Amino acid sequence: MTRRGTFKAVLFDLDGTLLDTAPDMVAALDQLLAAEGREPVNYEFARAHVSKGALGLIDMAFGEIKEAHRMSLRDRYLDMYEQSLAVASGLFDGMAEVLDHIERADIHWGVVTNKPGYLAEPLLAELGLLSRSATTISGDTLPERKPHPRPLLYAAEQIGVAPGEAMYVGDDTRDIVAGNAAGMTTVAALYGFILPGEDPNDWPADHRIERPGDLLAILS
Repeated sequence: MTRRGTFKAVLFDLDGTLLDTAPDMVAALDQLLAAEGREPVNYEFARAHVSKGALGLIDMAFGEIKEAHRMSLRDRYLDMYEQSLAVASGLFDGMAEVLDHIERADIHWGVVTNKPGYLAEPLLAELGLLSRSATTISGDTLPERKPHPRPLLYAAEQIGVAPGEAMYVGDDTRDIVAGNAAGMTTVAALYGFILPGEDPNDWPADHRIERPGDLLAILS
């Protein structure tokens, strides 16, 4: 059943929900592939894997390889990506207006991501968003990561709202699982980085949105 009430906070996943980070994440992957003497990947196919993080991209691009090599490629990839965090990344179309609306309504918004803090916070800062975010919980802020609900509960604690007064928006099933377990209203971002064959309609989300602007109807 969809939970109803007055929202005091909106929490966003980062990659594929708040920000379109695919251009820079895939560019770093192509840079690594070139260094390994391999051809670049199909952009749209790689884009769909961005929400799976660095290791998900490595697995998609390199297939089954020895674990030591896999981890080495991940570390090199992250080094390359760190140098170009915000070259072509930015808010999804319509998200700037959503954030403005949220702020005008005196609702807090924040970020809960599995992306490590040394990447998430500089990226948000480069885009002028870190100072606007009421809280930014990264993948290494706590011992637990999504789909565990603790990062979301901690974000609510940091803002000073009850979980039931918060909404969590994400583009991966782990986001919805975490949000539901935390007792928040969950919203599946269908415009995000969805793997081929995945059906977000199967996720147990309270709401589904085709574009960021659809959030405004839920908030009102």
